[in-house]
Amino acid sequence: MSKRISQSALESYLWGAATLLRGYIDAGDYKQFIFPLLFFKRLCDVYDEELAEALEESGGDQEYAAMPEQHRFQIPANAHWKVIRTEVQNVGKAIQDALREIEKANPDTLFAVFGDAQWTNKDRLPDRMLRELIEHFSSQTLSITNCPEDELGVGYEFLIKKFADDSGHTAAEFYTNRTVVHLMTEMLEPQPGESIYDPTCGSAGMLLSAVTHLKRQGKEWRNVRLYGQERNLLTSAIGKMNIFLHGIEDFKIVRGDTLANPVFVEGDKLKQFDVVLANPPYSIKQWDRDAWSADPWGRNIYGTPPQGRADYAFWQHIIKSMKPGSGRCAILFPHGVLFRNEEQAMREKLVAHDVVECVLGLGPNLFYNSPMEACVIICRMNKPKERRNKVLFINAVNEVTRERAQSFLTDDHIQRIVAAYESYGDEDGFTRVVSNDEIREKNSNLSIPLYVRANNGNSNGNGEADAIDLQQAIANWQDSSIALRESMADLFERLQEC
Repeated sequence: MSKRISQSALESYLWGAATLLRGYIDAGDYKQFIFPLLFFKRLCDVYDEELAEALEESGGDQEYAAMPEQHRFQIPANAHWKVIRTEVQNVGKAIQDALREIEKANPDTLFAVFGDAQWTNKDRLPDRMLRELIEHFSSQTLSITNCPEDELGVGYEFLIKKFADDSGHTAAEFYTNRTVVHLMTEMLEPQPGESIYDPTCGSAGMLLSAVTHLKRQGKEWRNVRLYGQERNLLTSAIGKMNIFLHGIEDFKIVRGDTLANPVFVEGDKLKQFDVVLANPPYSIKQWDRDAWSADPWGRNIYGTPPQGRADYAFWQHIIKSMKPGSGRCAILFPHGVLFRNEEQAMREKLVAHDVVECVLGLGPNLFYNSPMEACVIICRMNKPKERRNKVLFINAVNEVTRERAQSFLTDDHIQRIVAAYESYGDEDGFTRVVSNDEIREKNSNLSIPLYVRANNGNSNGNGEADAIDLQQAIANWQDSSIALRESMADLFERLQEC
């Protein structure tokens, strides 16, 4: 009988598989091969575990043990890991065929779950290397007894983080700093039975954080419904596998472009949710602005964003996706959305709508692989009476720790921010409750230093204006430098076309 795998042994085993690919493919591509193989191995080992339990229960009745009702997922006999392990030639094709067979056998749950990796490219994936990879994965039995779902889920998240570290600037497409995700979830307080939605869900870390929050509090989590949309096929597959490996079944992640084609609709309206957690892609310019100006789902409630910045398109989509009574959201944005001139008219309408409940400024480097300072915006469709026509500004720029080139929030940072949000009061140098009227007097500018000066302990007595100007200048410079890089990229593209 196999023995229980420790967390450290599991992580070593998982990362060991990735190291076998070194020299064959780029580190940024590890994920498209390692994740499907890990999930394939887990499915087969759990199937075997269920088979053994059914045989014991039935006194060795093979026909009973093989019945579909005895298994969470169906594994066709010719697509089992044990069969693929015997392949010597054309191993990539054997893997690819097995993955497709499993998807076909489970159309309602595993459709497109394995992604679209090119398993048959022998220049990148020679048979010898694939056999080594299969033997490595075969060295452990990933049954639920040996590797419970929570522990495998943690191992999977470890792997996602490692791949993000190795992927450079592309990591943000599928990974958000987990300490920031934890903070956002704590602020929204998901409840049992609620629907949780992420319109740009990446590897599903934000959706899973809601479940983890309930587990941590000892509350019922099995009746929470998770919904996500993700444009990238591989990333959406990683998200599905992530949720399955955490032992969650009631979820729906769909591939698609949220702005162009929102998939969660009911009749002629967007489906609405209790909780929305999101880290939309920053200032994308490849989107259909003309279609948005006459959006059939009525998402242009505040107006049409500029072509080069779709941030307010995502923001309006999220607001239209919240239930009128219980709907609340936490969105991770760069600071530019708070003050950019080109979005001022939309921001005025946003303030007038009185859905913004809190604007939280975080320190630098909390966007994955980016030095920019991040902000979290909390919106609530039905604010408590005492919070109406007000916004809480929290300047938590100093609440950050950096170790080994990684920035993160400690539990103390998170607790302090959440406590400030819950108390919804003023604290010198940290928080301030501001009326919507005062915000309108400042042209609906939501830039945090306009309302709260961070207390850095080195004030010269009249530094408030200087601090505001400096932080605003830094934010403007960060924003304009990104715009410059985008313009230069456009220019180079045009020169190449010529």
